[in-house]
Amino acid sequence: MANNKRLLSEDEDIRKAFLANPEIAKRATLLAEIGVLNFIDQISDKIGDYKTLLARCINIFNCIDVEDIMDVTVRNLWDICSPSFVAFLWKPNQNRSEITLRSYRERNLANLGIRLDGISELETFFASSSKPALFSEIEKELRDTTTIGALKEALTEVVVPINGPLDLYGVVLIGSKSQGGKYEAKEIAFLDQLMVFVSQAIKNHLHYEHSLRDTKTGLYNHGFFMTRLKEECARVKRLSGTSSVIMLDIDRFKPFNDAHGHLAGDKVLEALSHVIKQGVRVDDIPSRFGGEEFTILLPGAEAATAFLVAERLRDSVSRMHVPWEKPLPQITISLGIFSFDDGEDLSTGDVVKRADEAMYASKQKGKNCTTAWEPGIIDRFSVQGK
Repeated sequence: MANNKRLLSEDEDIRKAFLANPEIAKRATLLAEIGVLNFIDQISDKIGDYKTLLARCINIFNCIDVEDIMDVTVRNLWDICSPSFVAFLWKPNQNRSEITLRSYRERNLANLGIRLDGISELETFFASSSKPALFSEIEKELRDTTTIGALKEALTEVVVPINGPLDLYGVVLIGSKSQGGKYEAKEIAFLDQLMVFVSQAIKNHLHYEHSLRDTKTGLYNHGFFMTRLKEECARVKRLSGTSSVIMLDIDRFKPFNDAHGHLAGDKVLEALSHVIKQGVRVDDIPSRFGGEEFTILLPGAEAATAFLVAERLRDSVSRMHVPWEKPLPQITISLGIFSFDDGEDLSTGDVVKRADEAMYASKQKGKNCTTAWEPGIIDRFSVQGK
């Protein structure tokens, strides 16, 4: 806001200097009569609008994540047109239909009670237009659909698309004005200009986030896990302390796929990833290692803490329900834990190998259990497994 005021003040100084020119003053009446001064005022207003837009966009592109972008955007929208609510709906994973909703009343987070399974109907509408649309226009085209009913119930007045390179990433829903009245054409135009930058900022962050995620499960990918593990190993060496890694594998997953098909197997992977997300701590790094194997980095966690997390996950998975056309057999997992400190000079490969050995020991014990690594564990259970 301070930048906006400074820019507008500079414009006013330039305008005053122009009008103070003696030659201009002599011809002021003529210039006014033929509309030159009015034209200058219009141009000054447009320049001021564009400078305001630029300052707002710079703030948006300085945001560090998508939630920060949404918070800043809401503040901007409130300054522009004071909407009764703003809601962001977007697909966190482009190859799935689920959507994420974040909504605000005035400038504060709020629950609007919007229930939507997807935004495919809005994708159809915005396929032919990338500009903000009044809800009444969308309602005419889509008529009585689930999406229209949900947006109507929420008293949506303007819908702004967040366009990706191939399809719709999401939409921004804007409620009626808090002070009453309709949205003017100038406000819609400004929203259009602002949301171009908001869409691009959100897309940039989503693209970056997607580059770190496994597309099937939404968990972090193996590359990101190994990068964070390398950083954590270095941190432990530098500052002392202990951290842990959990490796887990779905028991008898190949026979499951053979019996029920790979689509059912994909549903199991999705359900398991959801349980993992819900079962780990905020700072933990859950990732898909590959196939039906998963890893979790627990920064700062000692062996006892890691064991509790692992057992909580194992218990949750043993009770996990996977919706399918036919009842599926209950899934179980085997887990291995390795905790490391600054006492040994271990590489990331060493850490992963020991967690994998502990998981192998759980398999050899009979599956559906958790094992913590200790010296000689792989030899002991290799012998028992023969």
